[in-house]
Amino acid sequence: MQFACRTGSAVRTSVQEWSVADTLEADDLRKIAAATLAHYEARADDFRRGTQDHDVSQNIAELLRHIEGAPPFTILDFGCGPGRDLKTFRELGHVAVGLEGAASFAAMARAHSGCEVLEQDFLALRLPPARFDGVFANAALFHVPRQELPRVLAELRATLKPRGVLFSSNPHGNNEEGWNRGRYGAYHDLETWRRFLAAAGFEELNHYYRPPGLPRAQQPWLATAWRKPAA
Repeated sequence: MQFACRTGSAVRTSVQEWSVADTLEADDLRKIAAATLAHYEARADDFRRGTQDHDVSQNIAELLRHIEGAPPFTILDFGCGPGRDLKTFRELGHVAVGLEGAASFAAMARAHSGCEVLEQDFLALRLPPARFDGVFANAALFHVPRQELPRVLAELRATLKPRGVLFSSNPHGNNEEGWNRGRYGAYHDLETWRRFLAAAGFEELNHYYRPPGLPRAQQPWLATAWRKPAA
């Protein structure tokens, strides 16, 4: 993978691990969000066709099995894309709400699922407090720059009900961050990801690598489940 990572005004073009001296300014963050969303907008139809048959039932089941109480549950599909999983949650009988920053995806998701879809940039969230039993962030949170991740996790924690569950699945790495073929991403290892979630006040429930049944070198996805404490 090739990255172009910013350190102040300098640009480096090889894979680099984030250091505490690296700072993204407000203008950098706006450009990151705009360029990443533009990448998806330009490929929206191809992305929908290429992912519509992906089987993430393991991830959906992982979220649902940890939510306490009786269904139906209120689920936020964070980064819902064209609405594949949003529709699945609704068909399972839950109250599903999508959140998507790419306008084309948001329109597709509404049409495909019949659900409410919030059109919001991950770096400019406006979420209702304590509304959701679960947040399903499948292939989404890795687009959040490392320096912004504590804030975004705090916002997701705040939108969960007490004892609510956050599920995430991200491509993992060795803590590289930067541009990867037109999209900005941060590729954490398990221990780094755990530190971020623990610092945000979540309790770990489970983790696993995907796809199942393959050697670790052929499992690019790290899936984790977390609980918001009652108090």
